[in-house]
Amino acid sequence: MTEQGGAQPRVQWVRVEEGDQGQRIDNYLLRCLKGVPRSHIYRMLRKGEVRVNKGRVDADYRLREGDSVRLPPVRVARPRASPGPPSSVLERLQEAIVFEDTRVLALNKPAGLAVHGGSGIEHGVIEALRLLRPKEQGLELVHRLDRDTSGCLLLAKRRSALRVLHQLFRDGGVDKLYLALLAGRWSRDKADVNLALRKSTLRSGQRVVRPDEGGKPALTRFRVLRLFGQATLVEARLETGRTHQIRVHAASLGTPILGDEKYGDPEANRWARNLGLRRLFLHARSLALTWPREDRPLRIEAPLNSGLEEFLKAL
Repeated sequence: MTEQGGAQPRVQWVRVEEGDQGQRIDNYLLRCLKGVPRSHIYRMLRKGEVRVNKGRVDADYRLREGDSVRLPPVRVARPRASPGPPSSVLERLQEAIVFEDTRVLALNKPAGLAVHGGSGIEHGVIEALRLLRPKEQGLELVHRLDRDTSGCLLLAKRRSALRVLHQLFRDGGVDKLYLALLAGRWSRDKADVNLALRKSTLRSGQRVVRPDEGGKPALTRFRVLRLFGQATLVEARLETGRTHQIRVHAASLGTPILGDEKYGDPEANRWARNLGLRRLFLHARSLALTWPREDRPLRIEAPLNSGLEEFLKAL
């Protein structure tokens, strides 16, 4: 699988067990091919070196029990010792825990922290939490948030919980609410944006998401919470979970999110910066779900941090 020294790497075929059903193939490979950089994992998937049931798959393919996965021959250098994330980051994450039981752990993720390492980031939230919780062998991300987005981030503590949560997310069984501050003042109370989205890569190498009829279906429901002179605070309910969905859908209405350097309005962003906004104003406010065969729903909330609260007061 992954070998060092003089041993010759070789192709291996592994069978997916029940405990790995529902896991994305990229995350599965990162666990099986320890030490292989995330960028190399994705390159192997794009080139078709990884096969499932002898066929090519995309990085978001969900494994099924009994799948036969081809692991290509990979030679990796002996990993160098890593100093680990700064103690200040570990302390922030410990303080950011907003809910925990025997199945899940939820954070109010700070803006600026990636959820996982890769692309020049040695340690993300998941790597740091595994250092904080060395006895939690099954700790895994259930979903993702953009690096610049704060708020509710859910992690599973057991493989059985991860499978159930992945299914709930896929089937629309999780109510996801966000807060976003948009440039401009709305004259309506709500808006539903039903625009398919497609990811693409610019010549510069930058990845962007654009509305495209041939893309993946995406639906966001916006509702006005408060009007300011030059901005509108909205609640955004995600009916789907596409990359940059709220950001692109808000921009498509002509009212992009303040602080959005990729899809936003430069002039509006300068105005907001002069008033003290130093980040993207997008926050995952809450998650709500009901476990199978249980009647009482689980609702997890993450309050706005003081910086965003102060900015609203400044308006």
